[in-house]
Amino acid sequence: MTPYRDINDEEWQRVAPLLPELRPRTELRGRPLANTRSVLNGVLWVMYSGATWSAMPRKYPSYQTCHRRFKAWHESGVLKRVMDQLYGEASAELCTMMESRMRIHASPEEKAARAEAAPAAPAKSPLYGPAAPQPAVPSVFGFAGPFKQAA
Repeated sequence: MTPYRDINDEEWQRVAPLLPELRPRTELRGRPLANTRSVLNGVLWVMYSGATWSAMPRKYPSYQTCHRRFKAWHESGVLKRVMDQLYGEASAELCTMMESRMRIHASPEEKAARAEAAPAAPAKSPLYGPAAPQPAVPSVFGFAGPFKQAA
């Protein structure tokens, strides 16, 4: 693959219809929505470079915004269609690599099903026995108790 670069105008015209339109906020509070094209460029930079989200260059929107939209696009299948449109055959490799890096959080039901399916591990004997009693250390000052013979 060639080194990463931001998508050009022609590529943006091809993929823009694939991306869901975000509704603008009706209230006047909060931050304005980040530019979808720059968010997509940030997502593609992370996918292509293999870097962490927090290592994104400052020319892109915040990594939290890019990661949040990446997750939404990935779950809805939009990202796969965008990657196919931009990179063709090479998109499968990028998507597979990114999916292998994603953390998958299992629901409590999935965790319970895995616990039931996995055989119980046999009880192992401890590698070390109980701690041996420590020998009494003679007092440096030559008296038995710490407060004995206190003035």
